[in-house]
Amino acid sequence: MEYRRLGKSGLQVSALSFGSWLTFGKQISDETADELMTYAYDNGINFFDNAEIYSRGESERVMGRILQTKDWERSSYVISSKVFFGDGGQKPNQRGLSRKHVMEGCYAALERLQLDYLDLYFCHRPDKNTPIEETVRAMNTLIDNGLVLYWGTSEWSAQEIMEAHMVAERLGLIGPTMEQPQYNMFHREKMEVEFSQIFKTVGLGTTIWSPLASGVLTDKYLDGNNPEGTRLNMEGLEWLRERSLSDDRLVKAAKLNDLAKELDTTLPRLALAWCLSNQDVSTVILGASKLHHLEENLKALDDVAKITPEVKEQIDGILDNVPSRPDF
Repeated sequence: MEYRRLGKSGLQVSALSFGSWLTFGKQISDETADELMTYAYDNGINFFDNAEIYSRGESERVMGRILQTKDWERSSYVISSKVFFGDGGQKPNQRGLSRKHVMEGCYAALERLQLDYLDLYFCHRPDKNTPIEETVRAMNTLIDNGLVLYWGTSEWSAQEIMEAHMVAERLGLIGPTMEQPQYNMFHREKMEVEFSQIFKTVGLGTTIWSPLASGVLTDKYLDGNNPEGTRLNMEGLEWLRERSLSDDRLVKAAKLNDLAKELDTTLPRLALAWCLSNQDVSTVILGASKLHHLEENLKALDDVAKITPEVKEQIDGILDNVPSRPDF
């Protein structure tokens, strides 16, 4: 396993990490979750990603129960949660980034995970109804009280992240250390253009999600396949299926699959290696419902060397989506 610094912080995270979105407490049994998490840890993964909204809190409960059965030293792994959407409550103050929900959300996550502190705590979305100063102060209160070690954002714009840093600097507080954006071969603008300056200035760490574009960058949907039991066929995720399974993407996935065969690898490993080849990626979050998928995806570390400038050019030719960069 390779380990990378989380931005400019001193924290080391495994280049490949493991997340529980859509799987823990929903798609897979607790026994399978335990098997996957144990295999990940035994193969060097030290970062496990979670959130209050995942399975409305059940994902954190499952992960917490698994951790309680292990003899892993607490210093050997990194656990995250995220705050914004809540765990299902619909009343005022049960979601968002107010001081009340940030504090109560953290206490609830710690209780579900059966932990004394969170290593990483993300603001899952920006909150237009809460002053950024209030959120920055709340996150720093959690840090000062030893309940959170690093705080960050997820799906925030570069402008919003920099505003948080400016507020933190003005108040003598800690700004966001990391961002969790979507990044894959089909979704490139934010990582490759929008964040390019803040990578240089504040040294933002990134814990990227959906590196396989919700399974489109695998062989699941090639040749007109529509397998049952995949996340794109799960009830309530019609929006994700509509966004992900376009004819254009499937055509490109087929061509990328041919390229992967030429490189003696597989399409998902090629897609993961491509993400890992970006020096601004701190860790790539894997999601898996079956052990053999996780075993296969971990092999992507061996394929990063295959992502040469020539191969990148071939990939860009297939994708035809290289983001345009502004002239400064």
